[in-house]
Amino acid sequence: SAGVCCCCAALRPRYKRLVDNIFPEDPKDGLVKADMEKLTFYAVSAPEKLDRIGAYLAERLSRDVVRHRYGYVLIAMEALDQLLMACHSQSIKPFVESFLHMVAKLLESGEPKLQVLGTNSFVKFANIEEDTPSYHRRYDFFVSRFSAMCHSCYPDPEIQTEIRIAGIRGIQGVVRKTVNDELRATIWEPQHMDKIVPSLLFNMQKIEDIDSRIGPPSSPTGGEKEENPALLAENCFRELLGRATYGNMNNAVRPVFAHLDHHRLWDPNEFAVSCFKIIMYSIQAQYSHHVIQEILGHLDVRKRDSPRVRAGIIQVLLEAVAIAAKGSIGPTVLEVFNTLLKHLRISVDFELGDRRSSAGSATFSTSSKESDERIVQNAIIQTIGFFGSNLPDYQRSEIMMFIMGKVPVLGTSQSLDTSHLGDLGTRRIQIMLLRSLLMVTSGYKATTISNALPPPFLDPLLSPSLMEDSELRQLVLEILHNLIDRHDNRAKLRGIRIIPDVSDLKIKRDKISRQDVSFMKKHGQQLYRHIYLGCKEEDNVQKNFELLFTSLALTTIELANEEVVIDLIRLAIALQDIAIINEDNLPMFNRCGVMALVAAYLNFLSQMIAVPAFCQHVSKVIETRSVEASYFLPETIFKDKHNLPKSLEKHEKDLFFLTNKIAESLGGSGYSVERLSVPYVPQVTDEDRLSRRKSIVDTVSLQVDILPGNNTEDKIDNTEEITFEALKKAIDNNGLEEQEKEKRRLVIEKFQKAPFEEIAAQCETKANLLHDRLAQILELTIRPPPSPSGTMTITAGHAHYHSVPVYEMKFPDLCVY
Repeated sequence: SAGVCCCCAALRPRYKRLVDNIFPEDPKDGLVKADMEKLTFYAVSAPEKLDRIGAYLAERLSRDVVRHRYGYVLIAMEALDQLLMACHSQSIKPFVESFLHMVAKLLESGEPKLQVLGTNSFVKFANIEEDTPSYHRRYDFFVSRFSAMCHSCYPDPEIQTEIRIAGIRGIQGVVRKTVNDELRATIWEPQHMDKIVPSLLFNMQKIEDIDSRIGPPSSPTGGEKEENPALLAENCFRELLGRATYGNMNNAVRPVFAHLDHHRLWDPNEFAVSCFKIIMYSIQAQYSHHVIQEILGHLDVRKRDSPRVRAGIIQVLLEAVAIAAKGSIGPTVLEVFNTLLKHLRISVDFELGDRRSSAGSATFSTSSKESDERIVQNAIIQTIGFFGSNLPDYQRSEIMMFIMGKVPVLGTSQSLDTSHLGDLGTRRIQIMLLRSLLMVTSGYKATTISNALPPPFLDPLLSPSLMEDSELRQLVLEILHNLIDRHDNRAKLRGIRIIPDVSDLKIKRDKISRQDVSFMKKHGQQLYRHIYLGCKEEDNVQKNFELLFTSLALTTIELANEEVVIDLIRLAIALQDIAIINEDNLPMFNRCGVMALVAAYLNFLSQMIAVPAFCQHVSKVIETRSVEASYFLPETIFKDKHNLPKSLEKHEKDLFFLTNKIAESLGGSGYSVERLSVPYVPQVTDEDRLSRRKSIVDTVSLQVDILPGNNTEDKIDNTEEITFEALKKAIDNNGLEEQEKEKRRLVIEKFQKAPFEEIAAQCETKANLLHDRLAQILELTIRPPPSPSGTMTITAGHAHYHSVPVYEMKFPDLCVY
């Protein structure tokens, strides 16, 4: 029988005998190295036998796995690894199939050691560069199995960590093996990415110091990588994203949203922010806009979710655009702003809807929902501002125009539908958009002021529609400061005060360019008008007066030549007249605030133009006020609001800045002071007649016919005692003729000396008033005749037809026979 066995053994194929010889009698002795060298030499010499060697090894390994002879399993896998590393011929492909079959057997077993062993062998195989790719080979099983190992819940924590690390390394091996084959894109298919990406994110969640992992890829030590599943998963995630191309970027990013949604990681959103920072730093820079578009799309999908979830998504968007802003392209930029502005309107709509629906419910729930929506709105504004402030200047100017076009302004069309929001909703939208615009304009430096304030931007910004609220006016002025202040002087002018020595501020300024002079000739009246009307508002607080002072000071620094200086002085005197005459019935605090504003500004202006006589007059008035009427100075009125005078009519002329004294002081220094005698009248726009606010048309119409002695000193004592002689003079025709002559003389003088813009504005005002009155008369007198077919009337936005029977119609006599 022994001879028969020897005979049978001799008849076995050589490759089987060589394979059998590498296994010792006791598996603890390990692989027989001498016989392994013989097997390797045989495989290299006869590569056509590789597939049979692999098949036989796979057969033995399968048998040993079933019989739980794990020692022989380890020896078989070691032999396979050595053969795989030694052979690089065309015939290796059939051998690889046997190898992968054996790895799959190990991964399918429930023994953790065998799963780790199979993973290690697969990773070694993944690092081998094959001469030619194998397009028929698929790794679907390995993706599924490695992903399952990443979620291992083995009772023993150490073994659980070991299995998860093996799963992550297996995924990394699959990625490395498949991602470089341009003709094999199966790994990027959604069914694979939906397993790979969540598996990596699941392990990344376990990291303890998330905030420290937000930068570009780090380089931990090898031991750290092997022991920490979170670090290993993050590095694998970075590697996967770094290999993504234009066509498969979206497939790699979308599973991230699904994972964050499923695990409710948007609130709080620290992990979400960390993930997208990793994504933005790992992908190629030219693909950044794809990620931003995906975030915007997900924000649209989750627009009905809770405010905190939406705020979390928006904050993630903020972090993404902070990294990608410099490399953004035009369409993406507009899409970002358009989507954010749309969600801003949605948030305001939700806030107002909650307020209306919960009017009778608990106050706590209402205020909680409103505060949550405010978080969303603030996140949107912060994102808009940050993105806009990081754009190049040419793109930023377009975004400024884009946002301004969305602001609801009376008489203009905007793409944001606010009709259903009501007055409160419209005001909220205006405030939100202006706050966004304020952040976008921060740091913007235009070469000329006309580039920073083009008419399509300036007109709606200075619209009366944006003056109906104290906060709106503050935002408009702050936006103007950002655009006008090109030398960073605003911080030096903060607050409203009497500055003892302006030279200590070290104001930076350049010579006024011709473009800026042209801008002030065209649009200066708009700026003056906005400041003038802003001082007449009853709800002004200290901050409003401070911003108005800064606006006047910055205009002086950046845009004032001799002509503009005269206009600014006329404006200051007109503001003083507002407080003295008080045609608008302003509160005493506002009147004293305007007086303090004028004092602070004329003190600043006199030192800027450095005319000694002018400085002396201003200083004398300020000194007199400090002794007799300190409430006319900013240091007093804004600190002690209770010590106010009862009236301003009894004050002496020494407390006021007088036009004739200013004209005398400036005339000797070469200034053209003729226009100082012409009082400032604000320019009237078409919107003033449409606005719901108190129109300035009535005020202007009273000032169009210039009365004699329109200076402040004449206005102070304008009461005349009525006596018999006065009545006799009033009846006398000669006196009337003299008044008419004087009136004509003043009108002629006005047309000779006043600026063309003011004359045009006043003439336009008269023409518009006449046109409106004529339209009203025609509407009352000219009516269409009754028609049997009916006449249409519109009430409450609905058309109604009223027909008149023929027998009830009254025809003229000439038409009846």
